[in-house]
Amino acid sequence: MGHGGDVIEELTTDHREVEEIFEQIAVLPSGHKDRKRLMDHLTIELVRHSVAEEQYLYPMVRERLPQGGVLADKEIGDHSKVEQMLKKLEGCSADDPQLDQLIMDLKDAVTSHVEDEENNLFPQLRRACSPEELTKLGNKIRMAKKTAPTRPHPSAPATPPVNKLLAPGLGLVDRARDYVTGRGKS
Repeated sequence: MGHGGDVIEELTTDHREVEEIFEQIAVLPSGHKDRKRLMDHLTIELVRHSVAEEQYLYPMVRERLPQGGVLADKEIGDHSKVEQMLKKLEGCSADDPQLDQLIMDLKDAVTSHVEDEENNLFPQLRRACSPEELTKLGNKIRMAKKTAPTRPHPSAPATPPVNKLLAPGLGLVDRARDYVTGRGKS
């Protein structure tokens, strides 16, 4: 899938990619060796997406939308739950007996979050911001994903300015670990 466009197009593309990874996982039998590789890929995509949203999307939501603080806090809370699930999954092997249930729980949480963003948050944001602002925000999101962590860090701050300061460092460490271990390579 191609990335680009405004923030809503960028994040919606991410959502479709994550759904596709969940579908790829679902067709593999329990214990299949490729499930771990796909779970690593899913984790990388979800963490990068969440970090970028927390750095740039939710501050804009707070600033521009009525009840924006409440909406942003809810979405960040969703991210926190997902990140905790990802941390549990990180320690599972492909044949771990609890893996299937954890994947199902994660899929339910992610699907609920995606539906809320696409049906509630994104339409409000499109009405509240100019096309130019949304395009600028899309560019910031794409840049943030390039330096974002690739592993869950549930105790890391999720709001600016601290998250903007820590995320690139955590991302650098995560990418170094990924390089050494081969994680995230197809």
